[in-house]
Amino acid sequence: MLLTKIVVIGAGSAVFGLNTVSALMNSEQLRGSQLALVDRNAETLDLIARLAKRLNREWDAQMAITTHTHHTEALDGAAFVISAIEVPPRETLWRSDYEIPLKHGVRQPYAENGGPGGFAHAARNIGPVLEIARDMEQTCPDAWFLNFTNPMMRICDAVARYSQIKVVGLCHQIYAGYGMVGLVLADYLGIDVPEGRISAHADPETWPRLMQVAIQALEHIEIQAAGLNHFTWMLDLRDKRTGEDLYPVFAQLWAEFDASFEPLTRRVYDAFGRFPIPGDGHLCEYLPWVSDPITRPWEKYDISLYDWDVWDQRRGRGHDEIARMGDGRMAIDHLRDVNSEGAVELIETVAGAGHHYHMAVNLPNQSYITNLPEGAVVEVPGLFSGIGVSGVAMELLPEPIAELCRREITVTRLCVDAAVHGDRQAALQCLLLDPVTTDIDVAQRILDDYLEAYREHLSQFW
Repeated sequence: MLLTKIVVIGAGSAVFGLNTVSALMNSEQLRGSQLALVDRNAETLDLIARLAKRLNREWDAQMAITTHTHHTEALDGAAFVISAIEVPPRETLWRSDYEIPLKHGVRQPYAENGGPGGFAHAARNIGPVLEIARDMEQTCPDAWFLNFTNPMMRICDAVARYSQIKVVGLCHQIYAGYGMVGLVLADYLGIDVPEGRISAHADPETWPRLMQVAIQALEHIEIQAAGLNHFTWMLDLRDKRTGEDLYPVFAQLWAEFDASFEPLTRRVYDAFGRFPIPGDGHLCEYLPWVSDPITRPWEKYDISLYDWDVWDQRRGRGHDEIARMGDGRMAIDHLRDVNSEGAVELIETVAGAGHHYHMAVNLPNQSYITNLPEGAVVEVPGLFSGIGVSGVAMELLPEPIAELCRREITVTRLCVDAAVHGDRQAALQCLLLDPVTTDIDVAQRILDDYLEAYREHLSQFW
């Protein structure tokens, strides 16, 4: 057994909290460890705590569980801090991030990680995340900070450049690539494709079907992808059984595949020669060709917005299910199959001095991609070991793709600098360099509206 202390911040989340706590409890290697659950919302914290205690008892996890409404109460002795915090209310603020620019004629394709919405979203979350990191510097300076909060690249960049804490970002979007590639190679690899519409969009109806394909594809193929979070590119594709290069086979079958499937991905792949991994729903955030009000490319590419109402309702239902499981009114066996998106594997491996290859990690660039700036947060395959987390050195990105990534790196750094220092000029520059923005005066008006609307969360600008 590995006796370590793990802090989960944002534990009351209906998805992240449930999956993370369940996966930690299901780990044989982490049996007997300390688990500190943190959430500012005492009600949802109580729900996940009751479920954790049931899992602890029925799965014989032997963990020492504590609950806290502030992270400072939990950090002492921590070796790993897992965070997925969001300034609430998530859906309401996200909708506002989209609607404020819309008043000025700027129609964002998604508004979560890129575009003006990416600035507002990051700026709200950077302050609370850095508060955690600075408290870690005082209390548990050697602990790893495992980040799940979006915008992933911007949050990790803030921790990496403005604290001494070791940070790694973990994200499941690589599975979208496995799902899309598996779907195209289904007959070639013998993959069973479920009935119904499949896409890589964040749709509660279609995403689970894509994941069914992705899980099967993982058994047959290995994808090596590199770039930025939600903006990675497939550089290599291999058959796990034979080592055969399957990129040529994939390219041929993709050309023959249904042209209505992920049409933006298709156009970008045709133009740049490497397959984009994230799917249209996230790819669109970083490109300058999907928000023109005259040509309305979001219609041509069927780029749908995040359905804020649906996901808000699903969160409520998720908390209801957590309550029923915690009270013993609902079975828990299915929780043994949940995925922590790499958190459990990282903790087990680092704490136990093992070795683990992970499909995608977000880390400051240490020559992992040599034609992207050193220190910029990049996404590459990763290696976990007793000495920590490192990236895998990748081949050069094709130069046009690298240029797209470099632009986003600059936007990211300006966003982080602006949020940390309350620098309005850097904030304006961030919006002006973003691919969604086409007018300097409009950018200024959007920024002014954001800072006024979110004055409570962005007091550093006032």
